[in-house]
Amino acid sequence: FRTRVIFPIHNFTGRVIGFGGRTLKTDKSIPKYVNSPESDIYHKSNVLYGLFQAKKAIRDRDNCFLVEGYADVLAVHQAGVENVVASSGTSLTTEQIRLIGRFTKSVCILYDGDAAGIKASLRGLDMILEEGLDVKVVLFPDGHDPDSYIQKFGASEFKTHVELNRKDFIFYKTETLIKEAGNDPIKKAGGIRDVVETISKIP
Repeated sequence: FRTRVIFPIHNFTGRVIGFGGRTLKTDKSIPKYVNSPESDIYHKSNVLYGLFQAKKAIRDRDNCFLVEGYADVLAVHQAGVENVVASSGTSLTTEQIRLIGRFTKSVCILYDGDAAGIKASLRGLDMILEEGLDVKVVLFPDGHDPDSYIQKFGASEFKTHVELNRKDFIFYKTETLIKEAGNDPIKKAGGIRDVVETISKIP
């Protein structure tokens, strides 16, 4: 953790069970994040960063914003949107979705607008639906994540962007796959199959 900014990771009841360390260097050969190793008390796949601080707001607003990183959680929380958590250090897991499901049945994914962010959101969509939760998606302009968007445009612009760009998962997935398919009829057919498969996951 030397020369890194340290983020304490709390469990559900507010005890610190691990740490995430983000490098301040721009050296590409150094991993951006280092997390505490898995242990008897810290299982990445069972923990949502920020849930202890967000659980009351999630319950009150009956909605949970899901972001990717520690900095995203802090920035969104400071912007006055407190019902926000992250699946830091791991891809979204079923256990994490069930944790959210204890407080609300409504999830809104806020991911980067780049290719990796879109891929991650599509993967997460199916898993969230399988657990019986409603899901919407908000993408940020390419090159921005929630943290950088707030730093550049401010809190009220962030809230406006989220309100105006919240998409129902079916429209979102259809749009994304059609864009990918272009004019290729085989890819289009594959996209339709994919959307139908997603719909079939709703309990």
